[in-house]
Amino acid sequence: MSLLTFCAEPQGFIKFSMNDQQQSPQYLAAIDLGSNSFHLVVARIEDGHVHILDSLKEMVRLGGGLDKNGRLTEEARVRALSCLDRFAERVQKLPQGSVAAVGTNTLRQAKNSRQFLQSASEVLGHPISIIGGKEEARLIYLGVSHSLVAGDGKRLVMDIGGGSTELIIGEGFEPLHLSSLEMGCVSMSRAFFRNGMLSKQNWEKAKIAAHLELRPVRRHFRKVGWVSATGASGTIRAAGSIVKALGLETYTITRDSLYEIRNRMIAAGHIKNLDLPGLDSDRQPVFAGGLAILIATFEALHIETMQISEGALREGLLYDRLGRIQSEDTRLKTVSSVQQRFQISQNHARRVSLTSHRLLTACEKAWNLRLEDAERLHWASSLHEIGLAVSLSGYQKHGAYLLYHADLPGFSLEEQAWMSVLVRCHRKKISKKLFEGLPEKDQETALRLAILLRLATLLHRSRKDETAVIEQVIASENNLTLQFVPYELINHPLQRTSLEQEAKYLKNVGINLKFTS
Repeated sequence: MSLLTFCAEPQGFIKFSMNDQQQSPQYLAAIDLGSNSFHLVVARIEDGHVHILDSLKEMVRLGGGLDKNGRLTEEARVRALSCLDRFAERVQKLPQGSVAAVGTNTLRQAKNSRQFLQSASEVLGHPISIIGGKEEARLIYLGVSHSLVAGDGKRLVMDIGGGSTELIIGEGFEPLHLSSLEMGCVSMSRAFFRNGMLSKQNWEKAKIAAHLELRPVRRHFRKVGWVSATGASGTIRAAGSIVKALGLETYTITRDSLYEIRNRMIAAGHIKNLDLPGLDSDRQPVFAGGLAILIATFEALHIETMQISEGALREGLLYDRLGRIQSEDTRLKTVSSVQQRFQISQNHARRVSLTSHRLLTACEKAWNLRLEDAERLHWASSLHEIGLAVSLSGYQKHGAYLLYHADLPGFSLEEQAWMSVLVRCHRKKISKKLFEGLPEKDQETALRLAILLRLATLLHRSRKDETAVIEQVIASENNLTLQFVPYELINHPLQRTSLEQEAKYLKNVGINLKFTS
């Protein structure tokens, strides 16, 4: 019996699960590998609710560890891996799939992030993914919205990270407008306050740079509007602590209170002379850059007051992972939305997905396929015809490009890379070079999944549910044999011809395809 089971879901999708892990986990953990600090939260799940049990934070300053070539320095790698080694002690007993760990802006930029992630995942004992800017914004909104009392109307959410700033307008738990800007407290501090000087001229330069980053989104955000504004994470929470300690405000921050903090910093002249009550020493080196971004955003978006949220990206990760467990997977909504937008036939996508899954089940043991492989194959099957929206000629190439570069809520950049490769290789000539965009350890599995997708699309070339009936599938390391029921290939001559051509294609990648009837 297969380890993988599937059942019908709304919109014609498939839900995969492990037969030996039917019970939902009692504990979940989320790890945010930010550009400034790493965060870990551990939560207990009771009746579908999240209860935070523990949280850890370490200032790693990954964003300050990029050299002039855009690579993580050895010193930064050691700091990061040492932190994750300590985090690993806290999550080592949690089962696979119950720890959501993601990297953000710095790891999106680092040219050697793939090598780092491989080492980091081994140290942590759980997989780590990199998420795109808009996905980061979505998860931040999810975390913030669950931490606030439900209210009517739209809300603006802001999060200033080490390397990026996220702005979101949403309503209830649903983000409506997402933006990720390439400025953060670490990058801004390094650019304009590197020497620790807090002069008025430095502040003016930082303000102009922040306004330039905000320029493309400010008009749209002001036009959409919101009822309340909420801030999350380090810089904004630090600003709130200072405002409260100075007696300027009690529960919110205002534009005037931010100006007062800035004026005090200018008066100090240098970071070594800075004495702001409520500002932690580990936040002090990057606070000026973050405050410059916060003030510019208040000015550009005409924000008067902002409340502060306890929730952020890591809490959003917890709720997102809980949603997957409770059959509220954001990726399902995303795939359905993409199918509608690009006019992909859901009926055909479903029949290809079902057939590819049946083939995967037959090859599962011989090819050592896992739950995440079944999901990757399903997503690729569901969207394999996306490139037809561009052109019939070479549509697998167009589809690969779209899936790699699109903003797909719920998907990590790694998951998008997998879908892109599988869709690129699902028809016509295939070469092992096409898989080099994935980590070397994954390339063999990706090739095998691509073969299953190729066969599923081939068998449904007529775009009908009816196809030549396979009696048995036999797989070994480099061999795949399809045994059809008697006379099936005689009754389906087009499929036989297609299989003969497919056998030639697969021979080029070292796979022997045989078929009998």
